[in-house]
Amino acid sequence: MKHVFSTNRRISPWAWIPTLYFVEGIPYFIVNNISIIMFARMGMSNGDIGMYTSLLYIPWVIKPLWSPFVDIIKTKRWWIVSTQVLMAVALAFIALAIPRPSAEEISSGMSVSPFIVSLIVFWVTAFASATHDIAADGYYMLALDTRSQSFFVGIRSTFYRLASVFGQGVLVYIAGVLEKTLGDIPAAWSVTLTVSSILLGVIAIYHTFVLPHPVNDAVRVPSGERYGKFLSIIRESGRTFYTFFKKKGIVLSLLFLLLYRLPEAFLVKMLNPFLLASAGQGGLGMSTDMVGIAYGTAGAAALIVGGILGGIAAAKWGLKKVIWPMAMSLALPCAVFVYLSMTQTDNIWVITSCICLDQLGYGFGFTAYMLYMIHFSEGEFKTSHYSLCTAFMALSMMLPGMVAGYLQEWLGYVNFFWMVMLCCMATLIVTFFVKSRLPR
Repeated sequence: MKHVFSTNRRISPWAWIPTLYFVEGIPYFIVNNISIIMFARMGMSNGDIGMYTSLLYIPWVIKPLWSPFVDIIKTKRWWIVSTQVLMAVALAFIALAIPRPSAEEISSGMSVSPFIVSLIVFWVTAFASATHDIAADGYYMLALDTRSQSFFVGIRSTFYRLASVFGQGVLVYIAGVLEKTLGDIPAAWSVTLTVSSILLGVIAIYHTFVLPHPVNDAVRVPSGERYGKFLSIIRESGRTFYTFFKKKGIVLSLLFLLLYRLPEAFLVKMLNPFLLASAGQGGLGMSTDMVGIAYGTAGAAALIVGGILGGIAAAKWGLKKVIWPMAMSLALPCAVFVYLSMTQTDNIWVITSCICLDQLGYGFGFTAYMLYMIHFSEGEFKTSHYSLCTAFMALSMMLPGMVAGYLQEWLGYVNFFWMVMLCCMATLIVTFFVKSRLPR
């Protein structure tokens, strides 16, 4: 499949869709997953890890506020290449700015102070990544006709999923191997982030020359008219917010969006610190490279399989019939971490199997969440309302994550995971009330 663009060049979508969506995923997983492992390995306390890495979700929470402006300032193509360059530079800066704590400082559980610069640049990366998401999805619709969009939707999803395996698995494994080879944890992560920066930089250069120039990807508002357009966007945004919060059943829907994933929101922040913590600290004492294999690779693959199975089940039976099995599969497998924290087994096969079971269940159960957002967004402002739903989706992970580390430090790992199981009740309660409102 090929498409004719304004440059009169015929550029196959195969030349840029895989790389565009691969690079869309990598920064997201670096910001929201790798940062947790890196800070844990360098001695940041669990309380600070939970609080400060959760704040990195803010760009995705407020993304709907600035997404309209991407349409009127420059082209989508410009935003894509520019944000990729910015993310490459930011990761390079983090690689240079990483604190160099001693082994004694790492083992003592450092405060957040030495990591302030790294966190600030991670926030810059997060904002660039969220903006890149907006531009890439808009560009996809402009650069392809309807038939090609349908054909490549599975391809773009596949390469985004591959980015999750690469980001959480391959890069973490590389960092773990370097930790052992160099005998220097900060240096290992500095090299890993440098590799990530180079990869993003190379893809940015590639996209500079390969991304087509769609005819309708143009700045549609002259500079002299932008002030008026800004005011128009603000008014329209206000209308979108008003109609969203006036939708029937809004309170229940917001409770569902905020509470359905509550167990996972607590769990995901402390999962990697638990795997990495020593047995004396209540953890499993895994090495970084083994975490990359068990959670970042096998777990990510199980998550993908769960999502595929969830999509098949929903397509066959409909959301109303599968929402209960999906809610149970999202909530109940969290029990594997109660088992792991109580036994503190060092059997890598048992650990990996438990992680895969949890991730498979989460992937299957998360399908109901995505389908509910689509259902609730139906109406005149479907696209804008769905965007607001994704903001609450990010908020549902951010708020519990902010206190997850402090709760773990207070309760210990065993009691923390029991608390996570108690939170499963929130998932089941909101599912009970939402199911009755779903169409057959």
